[in-house]
Order: sequence, then structure tokens, then C-alpha cells
Amino acid sequence: MRITSTSCICPVLVCLCFVQRCYGAAHHGSIKVTRNQTKHVEGETEVHHRPKRGWVWNQFFVLEEHMGPDPQYVGKLHSNSDKGDGSVKYILTGEGAGTIFIIDDTTGDIHSTKSLDREQKTHYVLHAQAIDRRTNKPLEPESEFIIKVQDINDNAPKFTDGPYIVTVPEMSEMGTSVLQVTATDADDPTYGNSARVVYSILQGQPYFSVDPKTGVIRTALHNMDREAREHYSVVIQAKDMAGQVGGLSGSTTVNITLTDVNDNPPRFPQKHYQLYVPESAQVGSAVGKIKANDADTGSNADMKYTIINGDGSGVFSISTDKETREGILSLKKPLNYEKKKSYTLNIEGANTHLDFRFSHLGPFKDVTMLKIIVGDVDEPPLFTMPSYVMEVYENAKIGTAVGTVTAQDPDTASSLVRYFIDHNTEEDRYFTIDANTGTIKTAKIFDREETPWYNITVAASEIDNPELVSHVPVGVRILDVNDNPPELARDYDVVVCENAKPGQVIQTITATDKDYSANGARFHFYLDERLSLNPNFTLRDNEDNTASILTRRRRYSRTTQDIYYLPVLISDGGVPPLSSSSTLTIRVCACERDGRVRTCHSEAFLSSAGLSTGALIAILLCVVILLAIVVLFITLRRSKKEPLIISEEDVRENVVTYDDEGGGEEDTEAFDITALRNPSAAEELKYRRDVRPEVKPVPRHHLSSSLDSIDVQEFIKQRLAEADLDPSVPPYDSLQTYAYEGHRSEAGSISSLDSATTHSDQDYNYLGDWGPEFKKLAELYGEIESERTT
Repeated sequence: MRITSTSCICPVLVCLCFVQRCYGAAHHGSIKVTRNQTKHVEGETEVHHRPKRGWVWNQFFVLEEHMGPDPQYVGKLHSNSDKGDGSVKYILTGEGAGTIFIIDDTTGDIHSTKSLDREQKTHYVLHAQAIDRRTNKPLEPESEFIIKVQDINDNAPKFTDGPYIVTVPEMSEMGTSVLQVTATDADDPTYGNSARVVYSILQGQPYFSVDPKTGVIRTALHNMDREAREHYSVVIQAKDMAGQVGGLSGSTTVNITLTDVNDNPPRFPQKHYQLYVPESAQVGSAVGKIKANDADTGSNADMKYTIINGDGSGVFSISTDKETREGILSLKKPLNYEKKKSYTLNIEGANTHLDFRFSHLGPFKDVTMLKIIVGDVDEPPLFTMPSYVMEVYENAKIGTAVGTVTAQDPDTASSLVRYFIDHNTEEDRYFTIDANTGTIKTAKIFDREETPWYNITVAASEIDNPELVSHVPVGVRILDVNDNPPELARDYDVVVCENAKPGQVIQTITATDKDYSANGARFHFYLDERLSLNPNFTLRDNEDNTASILTRRRRYSRTTQDIYYLPVLISDGGVPPLSSSSTLTIRVCACERDGRVRTCHSEAFLSSAGLSTGALIAILLCVVILLAIVVLFITLRRSKKEPLIISEEDVRENVVTYDDEGGGEEDTEAFDITALRNPSAAEELKYRRDVRPEVKPVPRHHLSSSLDSIDVQEFIKQRLAEADLDPSVPPYDSLQTYAYEGHRSEAGSISSLDSATTHSDQDYNYLGDWGPEFKKLAELYGEIESERTT
């Protein structure tokens, strides 16, 4: 099989090429099948050879964007085996086969049924096959061929990145590159001029130009001034077909902004300014503003203001506001209209960022003159001093003058001034002030040791205008008076060893004084001269505000005396001097040889034998347990258990039991049981046999009459008094119970004591009238009464 390919030079000749391929001698674009046969030689047998078949065609082309009513002819397939009798069937497969491209299966003609777009797909790959229509056997092997879409100029150039925004510095040289723009064309750049683009400028001349081939935009004028014009809109066109007539075009917009450079010096709008400032303006406050104009922007317009000369340079200062680029004039010193009524200042404004390329445009600074007029205002009184310090002694009497403040009206009118104290704090209430003279006096008694310093605020106002008030701080120092005696600096724990030697220093003491050092810096220590000479200790004044305690004898004993008291007198150096007495407690302790204290308690002697505290506690505990056992044993030996014998005939409700053995029958007579009986039932008064009664016995009939006449409460009180005053009572408490129930009951006593012997006057005959329920009771008591009568 042999494949040959040719190409058409011009799209206009495509049809001719197809005709030539179909009907030319070479039959280009057709499938041709050749057969090799051998001639028959006489006498020889016929030999059959396998025929050689081959596909022969050129590359096919189809124009894009075909808008004709009929399908566009593409080409023809032809096989050498095709004799024109319709026995060969042509089959087309591949991209677009049957949809975009159709084939006549008998003639092999290929047509395009749709309009194609090369920009979407440039070529199609298809497969051709020739088969025997009767047997469906392939006559030729399947072969591949390509149908290319031929380009036409149907796409205009496009700027994909537009519109553009770009900047260029003002005053740039002509030809300065600004931006390069690029347009793209979707047509085939390898075929014709459909994709050959040429650039041109439609808007923006004469300020800018564009290179027709590269699309580079450049400045076209010298010294383009941003202050004159800042923004430019440039329109660039791109046209294909090399700019020829009939070509397609596209455009874009380039927005160009000139950036600022420092090519304009600052300028004050006026050469002379005037400013009014009242004399009451506060120091440090802003009193005015001034500004120099600069046509530049950003850092190119930054400037600094300075006062270069003038008589007010020491009174005023100027600073620059970075936001507004204004000069802020501030007051450095207070103004006084009465002393100076005006000031003159020369103010300079200069750029801080210079561009030396434009230094020829002049000095980038400007100067103006500012005249300041001081305004007269009614000012508050002015104190002669910014602050006052006064002194007064503590313990000064109320009303003592401390000092005087003075204020004057600074105005020309010179109004009278009134003084008063601002009572904002508690300290202000310790003083008073004379409203006319300004003399400050004490209002309370001061104690320097409690508050050594007072801070008050004195105010002054004009009588004509009380709203104008000025203030001044006044500090009052409380001077010291020697009114506190010296004292020991602390509570000293003085120890002397038993093995001390005479003249040995056992303690050094110091003193303190609440008074100021001038009244208590020097202290004197000494012993009370009114007391006899201390044989044990002495005191030595070291003359440096300390004193030493020394021993006067050898050896001290804890067993003899373990604590000594030493009175010490201390006086200060004040005028007049004050003194105080303090007593030192000196303990005697056992010490080591090197002077270390071993123990100071007398009960610690056992420890010298080598016993520890735990051992001593264990020994004491054992001793206590042994003593408890001995006491318990003795108590058990002495105690006896005796049966409680109570006579059956002794029927009483009160049982008195004593836990000691007593002294026999005589001791039992000490308790008189008749005290427990009803007084009305008592037969006689019995007195103790072991003592002589102090009163004579009362006869029985007298006793009965007296008992019947007295009340039981009086009876009990009488018994209580007798018991309290009786000197012969036993040495123990005795419980006495009185069984008397009163004498107003008709039934008498209900006590069981002596009930058998007590006679009753009650008549029980009325029980028989109560009915059958009380018959048995009436018979019982009736029998008892009859027996008593009998």
C-alpha cells in the first residue's frame, strides 16, 4: 500500500484540488487497488499470485464557518478493487463520523454536514475501510486519515487583562515607558495574517504614544505636571490582518495617574498675620494655628515650622501637626497684659523631604510675620509666693498664730482680697484664717508624735468678683516639745549565770524617745539613788545612749533566789529634761563553761543526773499509780458490809441510812423520830440526852394548844431556826421530814403512821343513804365505828 500526500497552496483552489484528486491521472484522494498477473506461456500451466491492494489518498481539508445550504464536499475514498459495479462498500469511522462527516458507501464521497470552528477543534482523525458488499469481507485494511479545518479570519484581537491602571511620576522625561499591553487573536497564527496584530492609540494623544508592534505605551510630552492634570484615560486599539482594510480589531482603556514629586515649595498665603491671645491663657495650651500651602501631596508636602526670631520666641513655641500640616502655636510662659501688650514672631515653614532634581525651582521654604496681641482680662488674686511653709510648736494653745499669706489683685483696679481655707480634708479643720489679713491660727491642740505635718489649701478671691479664686498650698510643720520621757527600747530578758564573776557585763540596754532627736538624742542611765546600794548588780552608762548591767558578786544560786529586780532610771537631754523608771527582771540560770544558758528552772535539777524529760514523766506516773493502789487497798480493808435491819413494827415512810459505824446506842438517840410525826399526834417533846437543854420542857397540854393555834408554815420556819441555832447538832447534815398535812381537813391526816392508834370523829352513817352501791362500804365502816364505841 502506498500513501502520497500533497497540499493546496490557496484555499480558493481547494475544490480544484479535490477534482484533480478524484479524476486526475494519479487519482489523488481515492483508494486504488492494483492486481499483478502473469502472462500464460504456451505449454505452461497458469500460476496464481496473491494480488496487492493499496489505499491512495491525500490529506483532506474543510473550511470553517461554512454557511452554504448544501453539505460541504470534503473528498473521495476509492479502492482499486472497485470496478464501479457497486460491489464495494465504503465505511467511515472515527471523530465526527456519521454526525459531522458522512460518506456515500457506494461512491466513497465524503461531505461535511455542519459548520465547523477551527478555534474549538483544528482537525478530526477518521478511519476508512472498504469491504465486499456480498461477503462483508474487507477488501482493504483499515487505514487512518486526517481532515483539517481550514482557518478563516473570524476572531478579533482581545485584551484579556484590561482595563489597566498604571502610574508614572510627574515631570518624567519624554519617552518614559508606562506600560506594555498585549492583545491575543484566536485565529491561526501560522496561516495568513488572520492573527497578525498591530497596535494604535485612539485616545490619549499627544500625551502618550504606543509602539504598533510591541504595544509599549510611553510618555509623549516633556514635564507633565501633576498639579496641572493628574489623571489620563488612554484608549489602545489592536487590529489583525496586519492592520489592513477588512481586519478585525479590539480596544482597551489604560488609566494613567501621575504620581507626585516634590517640585513645589511651601508658600504662606499672607506675609503678615495677627493673633489675639488673652492674658489668662494657660501655660502649655495652644493659642493659635498657622499654615503654609504646598501643592504637593504625601511626604512631599510635609513641613516643619520654626520661630526664627522675634521678641516672643521665649514666650511662645510652635509645633507641626502631622495630619493637617498646620503650625500649632503654644504658650511657654504666662502672659501679663500690664507688663507687655504685644509680641512679634517670624515663622518659617520648610519642606522636610527635598528632591535635588528640582532644587532649581527655588528654596523650598517660606517666612511670614505673626503679631500677637495680648488681651486684658480680670484675673484672680495672685499670691506673693507659689507655696508657703509655716511652723508651730506642739501643745500650742488654740488661737496661736502660725503665719500669714498675702495675695494681691494683679489688675489695674487692684480690688480688695478675701481669704478662706478650703475645707476639703480633715487637716484643714485644724486651722482658721483671718479673711482680711490672711493670718492663719490654730484651731486644735497638736501632737507632733501623732501628726508631724499638715497640708492645707488657702484660697483668695476678689471682693468685687468672688468667682475669681486662686489657691496656694500651705504646709505647717509641727515643732517638737519635750513632752515624752525616754523608755527602754524593748522588753529585755536579762540572764545571769550561777557561775558569774564580779564585774561581768550580762546585758546592754538602749532607750527610745518619741520626741524629736533634738529633745531626746542624749540619754542618761543610772540607778535610783534613794535606794540602798544594790549588792548584786550595778549599772554603767556607756555615754553612747546605751548602758551595761554588771554583776557585783561571785556566784548566784537558783535555789536561794532565782529572780532579781533592778530599777533603772533614764533621762533625756531635752529642755526641760524628762526621765522615766523601768524595772529589769534578771533570771538566774545554769550555764555552760562558755556562757551558754543551760536551764533556768529550779525543777530541772534532776536533769543534772542524766535523766531525760521522758524518763522523769515515766517515774512520776509510776509513783502516782502506786499511791492509788495503796489508797484503794486501805479503803477496801476498812469497809464493811452490814445488813440493813428494819423492824417490821417500825412502819415509816422516811428511812435514814448512815454509812459509818457510829458510837452505839447513845449515838442513835441523837436523832429524834418524833420530829417526823404530825404535831397534833405527838405525845411529848423529846430532847437529846447527850446535851443539856437550854429551855424547860413545855407541858403537853400547852404544846397541843400552841400547835393547834399556829400555822404549819410558821412551824416549819421555827424548826428551821432551831436547827440552825442549835449548837449541839451533829457534825453532818440531817434531813428532817415533816409529815404534817394541815389542820383544816375534816378527814385529818392521811399518813399511815400511827393510823391504828389515831381516833377519828367522823360519822359514817350517811353512807347508808347513798344507795345499794355503797351498802357494803356503809356496813364495813359501821362495824368499825361500833367496835370503836364498844
